Amino acid sequence: MLTYTSTSRIRRKIKTRLGDLKSKFQNDLTESIHQISSVDNDRLSVQLRKMMIKGSNTSLDSCGESDNISFTSTDTRESSSTSRTKLSSSCDSLLDDFDDRSFSGNSLLEEDPNILERLGHKIKNKSQTIHRYFQRNSRIQDVNKRLKSQIWSSVVTIVLVEGKNLLACDPETGTSDPYVKFRLGNEKYKSRIVWRSLNPRWIEQLDLHLYDDGDQQLEITVWDKDRSRDDFIGRTGINLAGLEREKTHSLWKELEDGAGSLHLLLTISGTTASETISDLTTYEENPREKEILESRYLWHRTFHNLKDVGHLTVKVFKATGLAAADLGGKSDPFVVLELGNARLQTQTEYKTLSPQWNKIFTFNVKDINNVLEVTVFDEDRDHKVEFLGKVAIPLLRIRNGERRWYALKDKKLRSRAKGNGPQILLELNVVWNPIRACIRTLNPKEEKYMQTEVKFKRQVFVKNVLRLKVFVLYFYEVGKVFQNCFEWESKIQSFAALLLWLVLCYYFEMWMLPVGGLLLFLKQYVVRALAGPTAVPWDEVADSDMDDEDDDDKEKEEKKSLKERLQAIQEVTQGVQNAIGKIASLLESVKNTFNFTVPYLSWIAISLLMIASVVLYLIPVRFLLMMWGTNKFLRRVLRPHAVPNNELLDLLSRIPDDEMLVSFRPIRTLEEKFAPMT
Repeated sequence: MLTYTSTSRIRRKIKTRLGDLKSKFQNDLTESIHQISSVDNDRLSVQLRKMMIKGSNTSLDSCGESDNISFTSTDTRESSSTSRTKLSSSCDSLLDDFDDRSFSGNSLLEEDPNILERLGHKIKNKSQTIHRYFQRNSRIQDVNKRLKSQIWSSVVTIVLVEGKNLLACDPETGTSDPYVKFRLGNEKYKSRIVWRSLNPRWIEQLDLHLYDDGDQQLEITVWDKDRSRDDFIGRTGINLAGLEREKTHSLWKELEDGAGSLHLLLTISGTTASETISDLTTYEENPREKEILESRYLWHRTFHNLKDVGHLTVKVFKATGLAAADLGGKSDPFVVLELGNARLQTQTEYKTLSPQWNKIFTFNVKDINNVLEVTVFDEDRDHKVEFLGKVAIPLLRIRNGERRWYALKDKKLRSRAKGNGPQILLELNVVWNPIRACIRTLNPKEEKYMQTEVKFKRQVFVKNVLRLKVFVLYFYEVGKVFQNCFEWESKIQSFAALLLWLVLCYYFEMWMLPVGGLLLFLKQYVVRALAGPTAVPWDEVADSDMDDEDDDDKEKEEKKSLKERLQAIQEVTQGVQNAIGKIASLLESVKNTFNFTVPYLSWIAISLLMIASVVLYLIPVRFLLMMWGTNKFLRRVLRPHAVPNNELLDLLSRIPDDEMLVSFRPIRTLEEKFAPMT
């Protein structure tokens, strides 16, 4: 069974073949028109005069088939029957303006002596018009075909982030519906429309291509979408020849006439020229440059440039075992490297499953906690791509100078990618300053613009609920331990817990809180040193599942009945629904307490707050906590049949929430409804 990718490739091949046949047909027709346009008018006149002298009644529809008339080109004299048939059919189509199908040459000449001259000019004018039309279309097709087949020299990756202070083109709302058009040579791109905004945020990525003999000027125009005709907002341009290659540039471009500004992330990478600095075959490591680079991040130079956290060098050598994305069993792979918002790309290696790129790239590290994402794509016609594999490498896990193979994973980074054990050979080296990295860690994390929007999926929803359930169950177990101590199920454990509580409350100081956190770290460190990591690495999971994980999931899904799956999702959604409802009800009760919705309960809360203020003023907090803890521990001993409770929650449970207030609202009776107004 053909996959969607295979069928799409077949459709593209059929479309290409039809385009070639169309071009061939147009070329043949253009050649015929050119031959007709070069008919010798004098020779045509002589043939027609001979015909009229003989007095033969010959219709113009057979002018190309008559033995007495032969259209001979002045440039080429073809004697083949195919050429004569082509010329005759073309002549027939051009002389359809003469509706009289049977007339004699003598009568025609008597009515209009200049008929021969006008006939020749008419044939020539019509043929030249048709010839120019097909010639123009042929030139356009030749240019498009040349650009499609031409190998690009670099890829221009643009991330359209946002716009600021754009012109308002809608006087009613004072806003615009902006979108952006990009043009580089013959390539064009149009962004999506952001409705009713003067500060639109697109977060949209596009790839354009540079050619060796192509235009280096990127044209950008901003338009406002309108029902009748779109309004022009502004334009700007970027000279790509002046930008540094293999580097992501963050640009704010002002639109002309103060029409606002655009924020772009622009990268020129994927250079195919072998003499570039990113080519490993010509790269020679300079020990002096390496020493200067490392000196930039020494501890005594920490405060020279706090934003320059580190420097990452990535060497991309080759890959093996990639999946075949083409019908011929091959692929056209290239690699994309992403670190935060920086994005670089290798050249494309065509028709291979074991490509060798041999490129070296460098990144400025702004956050040592970032993750380097290496993705392998297959390039299709019209510069479309298909996913082949991906690997994510945290910068803190990099071993400098180690050349190693990384197994490629699927899009979710959970299992091995399709193919024959796909892997990529990389060598990474990162130099960074720990103090700068610490300062950067305590500041807000950089927003990554290009993130896939997570849509609602049943599997994702259930998985997230189960992830949260782990922590809820942990705190639930801790609460059960305290409850067992309060219930004196184990007298020794409860008595020890009571003494510990009293000692902590009496001797507690604020500095003990961070010490408690240190004790937790010490405990986990000792456990890790003795027992090793408890979590199972994802690579072991991927190796155990291999490539059959997807098939296993499908088989398990098929074994489950539809009723069981619906019941599972219903239980999860019901639990989440009830939990959200309880939280909302509690918050609404707190709000209604302060709103005097039930004055009696509000006055009780006011009285308790006044008593609490006096008590806290007179008695230290540590003694209050000791009294509260003693009451909790001794409640089971002093009041065996008392129900465990929380006084604050008990009070709030008596205050109605908004849903209850709606149900309490009275409806007028018939007497009240029809009673006369006073």
